[in-house]
Amino acid sequence: MTMSRRGVLLLFVAVFLVLIQSSTSLISSPSSIINPSKVKQVSSKPRAFVYEGFLTDLECDHLISLAKETLQRSAVADNDNGESQVSDVRTSSGTFISKGKDPIVSGIEDKLSTWTFLPKENGEDLQVLRYEHGQKYDAHFDYFHDKVNIARGGHRIATVLMYLSNVTRGGETVFPDAVESSRLKLSVNKDDLSDCAKKGIAVKPKKGDALLFFNLHQDATPDTLSLHGGCPVIEGEKWSATKWIHVDSFDKIVTHDGSCADTNESCERWAVLGECAKNPEYMVGTPELPGNCRRSCKAC
Repeated sequence: MTMSRRGVLLLFVAVFLVLIQSSTSLISSPSSIINPSKVKQVSSKPRAFVYEGFLTDLECDHLISLAKETLQRSAVADNDNGESQVSDVRTSSGTFISKGKDPIVSGIEDKLSTWTFLPKENGEDLQVLRYEHGQKYDAHFDYFHDKVNIARGGHRIATVLMYLSNVTRGGETVFPDAVESSRLKLSVNKDDLSDCAKKGIAVKPKKGDALLFFNLHQDATPDTLSLHGGCPVIEGEKWSATKWIHVDSFDKIVTHDGSCADTNESCERWAVLGECAKNPEYMVGTPELPGNCRRSCKAC
């Protein structure tokens, strides 16, 4: 019994599709595939974007499960000495999860790097946070005011907030000084927002969604409009995961051996563009905290 010409054609098509699917899986991991159609810009000043369904339910639940055993009262960085301290400004509890903790966490790290176009090495470990009734984080900046924290990786250029649970009421992320634009009107009914979230631009927590915003302008200077806060949870419980991403590698160990060297391959180009004078904190630094481009800036 011979196969018809139509049958042979269908078999060929089926085999071809299987081969294409297999080769695609070898090229890119499904966990790092990004769908631009799910991203919407919610603010231009500051630059902020929401990715709907960035995390799967499995990924959200997994991060919560990992964090539950080691939650501690959240702290904030002192603006003068950079040391962490407990404050009424931030009343949540949280814990850090290392980048290579397990395959699921590694997949999330890959996805974050793909979406933001920023290297994984520039990011801190994920911080998972739990906000219970009444808990909040007052308006603050994610870029640094002290000289200690900036020494490792420089300023935090971007922040990604991933919402791991739904919140019945409250718990919004609010940018109180954001410039509202008629072109970027949010599809959020103000009546659905808590009082805390009604000034400026706010994003309601939705399980799986991720909010990306930039703490620096494109010229690497701090963007004061990136001031943001976590509104008090009025009803329910809020779980989130934060990824802070620096302008340079956060994994690199800071040394003070007095050597005259650049720590970034772009230093010479930046020096030619005048960054030694425009951004001396990062480029040149101080005797206590040497900069990253001292050789190119002829500072040593």
